[in-house]
Amino acid sequence: MPTLSVSPALSVGPALAADPALSAGTARHTGTDLPLGTALAGPLPPVETAPLIQTPSSAAATVEARVLSLLLPYHRTSGPASPDPADHPEQLRQIRQFTEAGEPVVLTLPGFPCKSPNPAKVLGHLPDEGERLSLGFLDRLCARVGEVYEPGARMLICSDGHIFGDLIRVPDPLIDAYGDALRALIRSEGLTRLDTFDMRDVHGDLDHDTKRRLVTDAYAPSVPSLRELARTDEETARLYRGITRFLVEDTADFTGTRSALQRECRTRAYGVIARSRAWGDLIAHHHPRSVRLSIHPQRPGSEKFGIRLLDAADAWATPWHTVVLRGRGGAARLMRREDAERLGRLVLRDGRPSHYEEV
Repeated sequence: MPTLSVSPALSVGPALAADPALSAGTARHTGTDLPLGTALAGPLPPVETAPLIQTPSSAAATVEARVLSLLLPYHRTSGPASPDPADHPEQLRQIRQFTEAGEPVVLTLPGFPCKSPNPAKVLGHLPDEGERLSLGFLDRLCARVGEVYEPGARMLICSDGHIFGDLIRVPDPLIDAYGDALRALIRSEGLTRLDTFDMRDVHGDLDHDTKRRLVTDAYAPSVPSLRELARTDEETARLYRGITRFLVEDTADFTGTRSALQRECRTRAYGVIARSRAWGDLIAHHHPRSVRLSIHPQRPGSEKFGIRLLDAADAWATPWHTVVLRGRGGAARLMRREDAERLGRLVLRDGRPSHYEEV
């Protein structure tokens, strides 16, 4: 496959059945397994041109509703999307904590953990075009908040790789390298509205295994309680199915049978969910006032607001599980590396693999 080298910035507008929690199965869409009930949305509008959502709701007149209206075009939802700020009372409450005090709105986003260990999905272990575009999107989103609310907004990227690195089989040194490169990318791109937070900011100089244990002991729900919840709560079951799928796909060197891999990944999935919830609660402890975002689909009315970073056919796709393919018109979308290789040519940025361009 031919390779193209670039350096200027590019613009963008942004089968498991043994467990009862998996009984809903999966749906097929353009060759990608999607958890049933996952909503697919159209192309993301560029942040610079996405209009404020106008609704007849009286809540639309408030400053917190105007701020929330900037997020709604990018809502990653597990159910029907609602453009009415009044249908998102928890987010209005969270934003109001800042607007009533006249302070910058703080948004917290757990994510950007590390790259998938499966080379069929990603270009390597360091951030690439997917992260660059996503971080730029988040910074511009904060800038748009400043147009409707003078104190503006700041985004805290809460990298969660270390909390479950052993469960997703990514070594801690690679997670550190990813986090260091992410911070360097934020600096080099001049993304002044973004800050970072990761396990290295928690419990001082203790080793990562000890930090994981301390955070898990303090905040994580028990695995038995999660198993029971997945049997009765569709949101938890959907999350469990999605994470199990990711773990199966990301395990590139398993030597056993497919059914054995699925059983093992089901067990690991509950551990990932438990620690992810522990990480979320730790963030809430350190930042008790924040607008809580999530890269996972969230239904309207949830405590967290699911947010899409880039276009993808799969509502669960993230820059760290995929690569960017740029179409002939310049639009960027996320897909597996092996799929992008068939459609495009590799582009280098600063001598490193960055993304693909359609040919």
